[in-house]
Amino acid sequence: MIPPIGIFCPGGELPVRVVSQRCPQNHLCPAVRSCPVGALLQDGQKAPTIDAQRCTDCGRCLRVCPTGALAR
Repeated sequence: MIPPIGIFCPGGELPVRVVSQRCPQNHLCPAVRSCPVGALLQDGQKAPTIDAQRCTDCGRCLRVCPTGALAR
């Protein structure tokens, strides 16, 4: 299975995914700062990417994203 655009997936299946169509990609993502383990990364104002090896599936990013671009 090929992961959707916006996902870095070295460890296999991700608990959280980025829905690129919902991300306006015009601001710094507030969810990046909310991640306690630094699993969300952002290059400039592009959609964030998720490091599957760091993500603990805590769900904080899901609650912080104002557009619902982060989903399970």
